[in-house]
Amino acid sequence: MEKYRLSVNGNTQEVSAPEDMPLLWVIRDLLSLKGTKFGCGQALCGACTVHVDGVATRSCSLPVSAVGDRKITTIEGLSADGNHPLQKAWQKHVVPQCGYCQTGQLMNAAALLKENPNPSETEIEEAMAGNLCRCGTYNRIKDAIRTASKS
Repeated sequence: MEKYRLSVNGNTQEVSAPEDMPLLWVIRDLLSLKGTKFGCGQALCGACTVHVDGVATRSCSLPVSAVGDRKITTIEGLSADGNHPLQKAWQKHVVPQCGYCQTGQLMNAAALLKENPNPSETEIEEAMAGNLCRCGTYNRIKDAIRTASKS
């Protein structure tokens, strides 16, 4: 077991973990932040998306040893009060159904809007293509992203 000092949601925390432990399990099991979800374990579905230095990253495939001093943001760190423009747009457009993929969808969308505050429909589709939704709320997701981009 190695010791790691991680910056998660603006707080520095120390954890002991095997060097090959995926960041997802450090976040969920060692830091008890349950918003980030396990989907496929192969970085294919996007449910585990977090930000690493502001970049949407699949936490299920990133070993904790590769994080270094980069800043990690989970869904819990997106907004302390649930008042992020994307969260409000998600509610307005009634995006979630089962809700399982939604934290990964929101984190990927937040990274998109940070990089491109006014994306076209095609840019939204391209950026969100790797996040799967079993309930098929893709059109509502696109609508919510467009709404958030205007706020």
